[in-house]
Amino acid sequence: MSDAAPLIIVMGVSGCGKSHIGAALAQRLGLGFLDGDSLHPPTNIAKMAQGIALNDDDRAPWLDAVGGALGAGSEVIACSALKRSYRDRIRAAATGVVFVHLDGARDVLAQRVSQRPGHFMPPALLDSQLATLQPLQADEAAVVVDLDQTPEQIIAAIISTGLFGTA
Repeated sequence: MSDAAPLIIVMGVSGCGKSHIGAALAQRLGLGFLDGDSLHPPTNIAKMAQGIALNDDDRAPWLDAVGGALGAGSEVIACSALKRSYRDRIRAAATGVVFVHLDGARDVLAQRVSQRPGHFMPPALLDSQLATLQPLQADEAAVVVDLDQTPEQIIAAIISTGLFGTA
């Protein structure tokens, strides 16, 4: 591992715990954290709040902002990064990024999404996200972690890969 801080995207569908785990992982590693949702343009948030799934054109400026934030010094970002092309777009702006996919069963995700009152992403969009999700491929720097664990267990599983040090 180089002396440079790792660039990490904590990814997955809505309800997988990206923000919570991303913040905890960043704290554990002594890195900065940014919730990628804060980079969505208002039009994207309005569409999702109405239950309308984003398309690739909607996501493009957001993905560019995520990649730009990594390139500008944010070290851990929570971002769905559902498709390979989305991850490639982020990698084009920030080389060396590693993706941490929080993966789990639909019923676990649905339960979690239903317990987030007031979030702009309604539970109705979970199935569209699952349909869009493309698994990480062997040539992508990544780790997949089962989300049906405690946050502490998830962080331990991520750290145990050795990809990010042992802070």
